[in-house]
Amino acid sequence: MRLSELSDIHSGYTARGRLEPQPDGGVPALQLRDVSTRAEIPGADLQRYDLGDLPDRYFVRGGEVVFRSRGEPNTAVAIPDDLPEPIAVIVPLVIIRPDRARILPDYLAWAINQPTAQSALGAGAQGTSLRMIPMATLERLDIPVPDFQAQRRIVALSALATREMQLLQDLAARRTQYMSAILDQAARATKHKDIAR
Repeated sequence: MRLSELSDIHSGYTARGRLEPQPDGGVPALQLRDVSTRAEIPGADLQRYDLGDLPDRYFVRGGEVVFRSRGEPNTAVAIPDDLPEPIAVIVPLVIIRPDRARILPDYLAWAINQPTAQSALGAGAQGTSLRMIPMATLERLDIPVPDFQAQRRIVALSALATREMQLLQDLAARRTQYMSAILDQAARATKHKDIAR
């Protein structure tokens, strides 16, 4: 099913100049640099800006999906339901508001990030030095929609697989550190023996 049939899609807010952080006021804003290429959920330490009387359509309140329309890869991330306050979304990020009666935000973000979807997005990309996904290409993206139970299982299994990968990477890094420490100790011990002779 086309993404445009499953959700409301529109661009984030286009600032009319350089955004100046307002640490003591303003609203938190989500920018391209805040959405990792690994589709991780943005942290809570977002910059705050005075964006004036911004219309509601530029805010996420939880349950939306935010898409990286520029750069590579063009990943999507689901915004958690439990946001402490609304967050403004800045171009080139795109806000996708899924029809919650048909598709879960976490599943939708997962589906957009899959190789098949990424390949389809890449086929419609524009630009050479900086890749951009046109809105029409995103709207036409085909999303498989299983029942809710299957969607939840897919999201859960994907989260477990991601966690396993992180643990394996951590384990490999610690093994490397451990072996380096052992080899360094062995090298120092050999050096001391040579000096003693």
